[in-house]
Amino acid sequence: MSEPTPYDDDRAAYSRQGLARLVLSDHARDVADSAAGLVSTRHGAETGLAGRASQARQLVELAEQALLSAVVYEVECGASWGQIATYLGISADEAEERYSSGLQAWKGAFEKPYRLDETGRKRIPQLPTAAYDPSWACAQLDQWALLQRIGINDQQAVSAGLVMAGATDGPLP
Repeated sequence: MSEPTPYDDDRAAYSRQGLARLVLSDHARDVADSAAGLVSTRHGAETGLAGRASQARQLVELAEQALLSAVVYEVECGASWGQIATYLGISADEAEERYSSGLQAWKGAFEKPYRLDETGRKRIPQLPTAAYDPSWACAQLDQWALLQRIGINDQQAVSAGLVMAGATDGPLP
């Protein structure tokens, strides 16, 4: 499975910190979109009984995924478990216990970026989509941020702040 894909060179342009931030941005967008679905009341009757509870549960699951992505990003930035735990209101040991498996999966995906499907013929990426194909993710997230008026009229509200490979002092201009 060491054969290159069209996304490998593109991904190599980003630092792991930049890719982790891009994944966090992607997950945050999912949370925002899911939360927006709970705002409208116009079609509430069509949802059926307990439908909004289901939507709210999905929102919580997406938020938990975003939190894991935030922890991975902070570790990629150099934060310790103690620093992360302070902001989560838990102990460092509890933070490490809770999030280390997700962090190991993130790191492992860089060592073994693909697995074969059950037929043994198709490669399945192990990285989250935003990290696997960062150019596509940047285009999608920049467009979403522009439409949501995040960074008013900023056409690169997401991609402009990412740390690229080889950068030592943060995002490239």
